[in-house]
Amino acid sequence: MTVWQKIAGFATALGGASGSLLHELANVFGFDRDSAPEKSVAFTIGVIALSAKMAKADGVVSPREVDAFRRVFQFSPQEAANVARVFDLAKQDTAGYEAYADQIAALLGDDRRLLQHVLEGLLYVAAADGALHPKEDAFLKSVALRFGFGDNEYRYFRARFVRDAENPYDVLKLPPSASNAEIRAQYRKLVRDNHPDKLIGRGVPPEFVDLATRKLAAINVAYDSIAKERGL
Repeated sequence: MTVWQKIAGFATALGGASGSLLHELANVFGFDRDSAPEKSVAFTIGVIALSAKMAKADGVVSPREVDAFRRVFQFSPQEAANVARVFDLAKQDTAGYEAYADQIAALLGDDRRLLQHVLEGLLYVAAADGALHPKEDAFLKSVALRFGFGDNEYRYFRARFVRDAENPYDVLKLPPSASNAEIRAQYRKLVRDNHPDKLIGRGVPPEFVDLATRKLAAINVAYDSIAKERGL
């Protein structure tokens, strides 16, 4: 039996389990498992497998990446063994990741906000070991494209999780030609949209509050860099 047959077959076990994984993971991204259980299972398998294959892109799945996956895509202790089995099967190589990316894109349709959340979760995992390997970068760029995001949008998301030589204007989603007024306005908007307190008030799970905190920190660093450069 191939790895892919094992993963596909294991979806039945997930679907027949207590449901906590589907409730805690799929519902975070907008699925109601009671009305669409088959979509919840497909989505859950897709996210786990895609995360594992992304971690394997540089040839080594580090413990930090595994820990980051557990933090950002939280699941109950009862489901830990099930998730680990799917993750371990998928992490053997990167082959077939395109099918999982396309599956998630199809399930989420044109909801770009949810697709962005999934992509940012993958970026969080990829950056957990302190660096983004070129092969991981290429993998995530390909996934972003399959999710319907262009190169510029991917750079914007990437720059919030990976600290390297990226242009701070990318973090603020602005061209270097933007005026001071445009920079201030965009900075305020991004702070409002990504402030952890706003997400807490909406009852968003803790792992996404953590993501928002990281994004807000990157936004602040980018703005400070531009402000210093321009004397704002």
